[in-house]
Amino acid sequence: MLGSYWLFISGLLLIISLILHQTPLLLVSFLVFLVGGVARLWDRYCLSRVEYRRKLSSRRVFFGEEVQLEVEISNRKPLPLPWLQIDDEIPEGVTLLKGRTTPSHMINRVLLSQFLSLGWYHKIKRRYPLQCQQRGFFSFGPATIRSGDLFGLFSREEEVGPVDNLIVYPKIVPLEQLGIPSSQPIGDIITRSHIFQDPLLTQGIRDYHPGDSLRRIHWKTTARLGQLQTKVFEPTTTVDMGIFLDVRTVPPPLWGVVPELLELAIVVVASLAKHALDEGYRVGVYANQNSLAAEGCIRIPPSQHSDQLQRILETMAQVYSTETLPIASLVVNESRNLPWGSTMVVVTAMPSEALLAALLRVKWAGRRIALVLVGSPDTSISTDGLSVFQVRDDIMWRDLETLDINVKTGK
Repeated sequence: MLGSYWLFISGLLLIISLILHQTPLLLVSFLVFLVGGVARLWDRYCLSRVEYRRKLSSRRVFFGEEVQLEVEISNRKPLPLPWLQIDDEIPEGVTLLKGRTTPSHMINRVLLSQFLSLGWYHKIKRRYPLQCQQRGFFSFGPATIRSGDLFGLFSREEEVGPVDNLIVYPKIVPLEQLGIPSSQPIGDIITRSHIFQDPLLTQGIRDYHPGDSLRRIHWKTTARLGQLQTKVFEPTTTVDMGIFLDVRTVPPPLWGVVPELLELAIVVVASLAKHALDEGYRVGVYANQNSLAAEGCIRIPPSQHSDQLQRILETMAQVYSTETLPIASLVVNESRNLPWGSTMVVVTAMPSEALLAALLRVKWAGRRIALVLVGSPDTSISTDGLSVFQVRDDIMWRDLETLDINVKTGK
């Protein structure tokens, strides 16, 4: 760059002017020295007290919603900036409705480039609407700012932060649009008006009647009285529901992903969770991949807390396609933590004999089971004894105005 040799050029001109006794050349050498000195000083302080701020109108949005990205650039010094270039990294998964982006060397990233000038103590705000057409966890930034002197001899750049995060929740749709009856979303599961016996709340003890489960026998009292005694549990209308997501979308032992099936399965899980919480269930969600927030697979225990749906949606927004544990093993492991009479719903695109055998064992142990098949899985596998619902993969292209389901992943 010419600016790197300004001292050498001015010195060379000075020597030549002295040798040739050329006064105009001498003046040119002084002019080059002066311009280079001013440019160097300008370059040194051009990015001093320059502030770049980024703000999102919301950090949590639903699929298909718009969010406003506001950037603010401030020059808090008496030195004007004739040119300033800002390259801000934004995720490729959001659609910029205003402005232009350029490719980035980072995967799934693009650059929002801005070129402007700032006077002394000048501030500029710009707003960019974004369309969230892909669920996921997205980060904005860092940004790189460049500036230099008026003559273009020198330039300086630095990276500024911090990074801002945006969570796009998966789409939630009415169960009828998925082909699942909302009145009985998972087969023979009861509504809130029905009464169950909670095995965790013992009300008393009575004599054994033929047909009573051996699990309910109170053995200590039986030994003391010399006759069988059965536990009596308190009635309750609260039911636990565990929704299990199988992230595998290709037949084993193959590895890969069918994005349409994974996205559809996530929509099913989110929609079921929302409906069940509204109906009064304590809902938990599990997935057979490692959690980004804790050790082991994704596990959100059943709860009716006010922020339970938000936790579920945030987790589903970050689901990707890598399976770390067979869904059959996850179902068996987590069924031990769900009380008797609870409901287990498994959402999968790749049902296997091992999964169906595991579901039947869990059903015999006192859980209510429903299997939701997404896409067009292998129908040769027998599902006798299970409540089965199917959400077809052509729903991804049918009634798009209502469902608005994107076929890309959020990873």
